[in-house]
Amino acid sequence: MKKIKTETSEQSEVAELVADKPAQKSGRKRDHTRDAKILEAAIDILAEAGFDGMTMDMVAAQAKAGKATVYRRWSSKAELVQEALTWMNRSHLELEHLPDTGTLRGDLLALLKPQSIEEGEKKLRVLMGLGSFLQQMELSEGGGIGIFDSWDTLNRELIHRSVARGEFPAQADVSMACQVIVSMAAYRGLVQRQPFDRHFYATLIDSILLPALKNPQTASHN
Repeated sequence: MKKIKTETSEQSEVAELVADKPAQKSGRKRDHTRDAKILEAAIDILAEAGFDGMTMDMVAAQAKAGKATVYRRWSSKAELVQEALTWMNRSHLELEHLPDTGTLRGDLLALLKPQSIEEGEKKLRVLMGLGSFLQQMELSEGGGIGIFDSWDTLNRELIHRSVARGEFPAQADVSMACQVIVSMAAYRGLVQRQPFDRHFYATLIDSILLPALKNPQTASHN
């Protein structure tokens, strides 16, 4: 019986590899639904075990996916985690459905959708558990780029739109404003270890972002 089980397991692995190969040769797109399950599993494990305690095998088991599938899509744990963080950040952000409250303040706050306490705490645990991942990203070329890209894109679109309707002067430093939002979100979670909640965001908008956009010191290229 043991021999039969071993052969069945090996045949399953081979079948999975063979099933993936034609898709690559024919140019068919990956099953993004399957990818989402793997990325979600990676986030769950990050929240529980942190980056240093996480393994690719753990992710595969959590997602109920074959090890070959995970390793074929992501060549390293750091690569998987970077995409998982990007996925976590953009999962509720859609450029096609931007809020339009009539003011930048209202739009930015509307973009930060209400989250349950459990979801907020989970994201905080993910950030706190990144550990050596951050050091690896700092050492790599272009490290860290991509994690907050989707949020930056939406913020930039909202601010440009507010400038176009005359809410702020044309020389408003849009790039700097976007950098402040993302930097404060990262600082809040990684250094202060507190959630980037609506109250904190409203204070950031009223005390720093809006005054800076209304009173630009110099013209800038956005």
